[in-house]
Amino acid sequence: MNARGALGRYGEDVAVRTLTAAGMRILARNWRAGRAGEIDVVARDGDVLVLCEVKTRRPGPFGHPAAAVTAEKTARIRRLAELWLAKHGGPPPGGVRIDLVGVVLPPRGAARVEHVRGLT
Repeated sequence: MNARGALGRYGEDVAVRTLTAAGMRILARNWRAGRAGEIDVVARDGDVLVLCEVKTRRPGPFGHPAAAVTAEKTARIRRLAELWLAKHGGPPPGGVRIDLVGVVLPPRGAARVEHVRGLT
């Protein structure tokens, strides 16, 4: 695994710990739907299915992790949500939500984590 892959994996580990601490149950990590793409984390928040995009950054020129989630990326996640639902029996009673977990790794100290619920 290269340094970028290791950074992303670490960020996903931090995100999963954050979501679990918030009471969510993790259903899948890195769920792939062929060439359509990948959902970083699939979780349940009560009766809501949550698809989480995880973005990990070090401070620098790339800015806040949320800046990387474009309208195109959100549309791709929506398409992946449809594929997940088709494969897993349809939507749960509480519906589906797309979240972002942004992880910023400073040069020293603990990661800063921001969980944004309900991307539009």
